Amino acid sequence: MRLRCAVLDDFQGVAAESADWSVIEDQVDVVPLREHLDGEDALAAALADYDIVVTLRERVPFPGSLIARLPRLKLLVASGMRNSVIDYAAAEAHGVTVCGTASSSTPPVELTWALLLGLARGIVQESNALRCDGPWQSTVGADLHGRRLGLLGLGKIGGRVAQVGLAFGMRVSAWSQNLTKERAGEAGVELAASKEELLGDSDFVSVHLALGDRTRGLVGAAELALMKPTAYLVNTSRAAIVDQDALLAALHEGRIAGAGVDVFDVEPLPAGHPMRSAPRLLATPHLGYVSRANYATYYGQAVEDIQAYLAGSPLRRLP
Repeated sequence: MRLRCAVLDDFQGVAAESADWSVIEDQVDVVPLREHLDGEDALAAALADYDIVVTLRERVPFPGSLIARLPRLKLLVASGMRNSVIDYAAAEAHGVTVCGTASSSTPPVELTWALLLGLARGIVQESNALRCDGPWQSTVGADLHGRRLGLLGLGKIGGRVAQVGLAFGMRVSAWSQNLTKERAGEAGVELAASKEELLGDSDFVSVHLALGDRTRGLVGAAELALMKPTAYLVNTSRAAIVDQDALLAALHEGRIAGAGVDVFDVEPLPAGHPMRSAPRLLATPHLGYVSRANYATYYGQAVEDIQAYLAGSPLRRLP
């Protein structure tokens, strides 16, 4: 009996060309699904006849209640080696093997700087004005050289963002609950005395923390109020780290100069959502990890994971 594999959220229609799926075509029918399945009922109905599911990052939750409704599911492949929306205990209880793939930190680093530079120089506003016969020069760009870049988090991604900031001649500082002066020094940046100091002193703040109990809601209304009215906030990490309603209020009231956001409380962002029309906001649809090289890794290693599972020796098992 042939197996069926669903590839979720293939929005761009590139899953098939990003890897060589032909190596499993004798045993598996691969079906890319381009439309997002929203909600457990929709997922349970759409995936009922699939033995294998490939999911990107943490776009689709797999709680125990959903896994229980997918009796045919035997293999779940998630891109990356960390996924907080899969119930691993439930997967094990229902005989579902969960595997991951490698993931590069380079694309989110690059997108962070695309957003930061776009904000600083008013790229979207000026480009739109030029293309629509609008005013010739309507903004005055914010300088990077000599300004302070504050990083919430100095891990793999935050550390590389810091390197770029230093190359621009910025003064870079960082803070997280576990960050030490020694680690900051190794990265060539200053250790901020506190989260409050970092927010208050920085001209640009960029978020690079993992989401957990200690970081959920870490930047709320009180924290945003500490920022300079000329400062910018960038979040390419996790939406729940920054209170979305508080950010919207700060943007509408002009209490910060702007924000660059790639992550949202609800994804895909519904039509008419306030984040789609907020002023002073440069927003992208969760493109942080979306690059040709990363997709080649995700889907290429997903194929490897499926091959290995079929051979009885699963690779890169999670958690």
